[in-house]
Amino acid sequence: MLVSVGKAYSAFSGCANPGLRGRTTPLSQFDLMSDSSLLLEARNVAKRFDLVIALKAASLQVRPGEVHGLMGSNGAGKSTLVKIITGVFPADSGQIFVKGVARSFRSPAEARGAGIVSVYQDPALVPDLTVTQNMRLAGVSVDAMRKWLAELGVLKLDFSLLVRDLPYPTLRLIDLARALASDPAVLLLDEITASLPADLSERIYIMVKRWREKGSAVIFISHRMAEVSALCDRATVLRDGVMVGVTERAHGSEERIVALMLGAETARAVATAASNRPSRRTPRDGQIALEIRGLRRAPLLNDVSFKLYPGEVLGVAALEGQGQEELFDCIAGNRRYEEGSIFAHGKQLRFRHPADAIAAGIVLVPANRLVALLQQRSIRENVALPAFGGIRNWGPIRMSAEQSRVKSAIARLEIDTRAGSELRQLSGGNQQKVVIARWLASGFNTLLCFDPTRGIDIGTKRQIHALVRELAAKGSAVLLFTSELSEIALACDRAIVLFGGRVVAEMPVAEADEATLLRSAHGLAPLAHAAS
Repeated sequence: MLVSVGKAYSAFSGCANPGLRGRTTPLSQFDLMSDSSLLLEARNVAKRFDLVIALKAASLQVRPGEVHGLMGSNGAGKSTLVKIITGVFPADSGQIFVKGVARSFRSPAEARGAGIVSVYQDPALVPDLTVTQNMRLAGVSVDAMRKWLAELGVLKLDFSLLVRDLPYPTLRLIDLARALASDPAVLLLDEITASLPADLSERIYIMVKRWREKGSAVIFISHRMAEVSALCDRATVLRDGVMVGVTERAHGSEERIVALMLGAETARAVATAASNRPSRRTPRDGQIALEIRGLRRAPLLNDVSFKLYPGEVLGVAALEGQGQEELFDCIAGNRRYEEGSIFAHGKQLRFRHPADAIAAGIVLVPANRLVALLQQRSIRENVALPAFGGIRNWGPIRMSAEQSRVKSAIARLEIDTRAGSELRQLSGGNQQKVVIARWLASGFNTLLCFDPTRGIDIGTKRQIHALVRELAAKGSAVLLFTSELSEIALACDRAIVLFGGRVVAEMPVAEADEATLLRSAHGLAPLAHAAS
């Protein structure tokens, strides 16, 4: 899932209004257009979930024939606004207008009937049903689904397979094809490219351009600034449930969006933290935290070997389907490998269960936080879960030490605890923080991070980068796969590249620029050797 934004966006270089100059419209100067000029409008929408105020006064204006970015940090209210617009939640106050007519949808089906369809942040599919059964449940034609999947690059898909047996990127494309089959006037895409490889992301960009050209609109939510800058004509920014500005696309608009998202004070604090980042450590000779020798698991993992040292962050770059997911799962004990060896601090390990890896101090932060968390339990319970894994005998449990560690981990990651009664009420970024906090509270030697910042806002990303560097500075070893090339330079000391299930390149972070990583990820020789 390696994403190169430069080439992928080249087709969109002429799609912006040439008269735009990157103007940011402050909230105080935001003038409401006439209803007839808008395809969709949300005015001062508010929503509260128990003690959590998700939206205070969110406004959004979408014109026909535009791609409109909806930006904000995790917890700013983006997904809540999308779900209100599409009838998942009712608004507490405020109004929704479609082509100048006030509407209030009681279900996604009603919104779909009005031409408004969303692809939500997490796949809206029933795991224990087949693809065909899911389509029938949604009233979507299977033939229409096949047509759109083919246009999105999915040419062969067995519709009799259970949804739970399909890879996450495929689920996202199924969700999108289902939405396209309704031919919506307004298509809302919530982090649609966060889990997709570059080639599939490019197909989505082409589809977005097609929707704009036919006079429909796309509301595009993404934490990848390059995507928003290249694809969107305008962007509305939410902060703390309030619309704080609208930015028009032009060079440099990324920085204006970040400033609006974070607020001036937070932006200065994040910049200061980044400048004070701990320096890179050089691994000591003879010390190896994790060593992988000749690891194989058919058909995608073939003869992978590398070493990871204490105090080091080793980055892993790869295109989709090159064995990276299998590699992390084998090291974490989630899958059995057929050949090869895993060593931790010189001791050979053999895992029959993830608990064996955890006992050896090797823990995993997966990309899909939904599989790692108990959505209906509290934040504290989710963070404390590993603390009870070693209990063997009946009797009273001493809670004071556990509670102290949990509170410390939550405070360290600045997790929003207002929704403490149920974790599912947290934003995606805060949920991912809970996964990481779990291992901070229980302890580990080696942290396996598989795309931990996917679908997370820039402020939370920088927090996680800083935490990874801090953990390494204190002697932990971190293996980090990322689908965003820029994160290799931000967080890692070295990088390895997988291609065809093998390590085809290894380099210090100073040499791990985007061009070098991309060439290696495609199985090409470095530029210095390409001519020969």
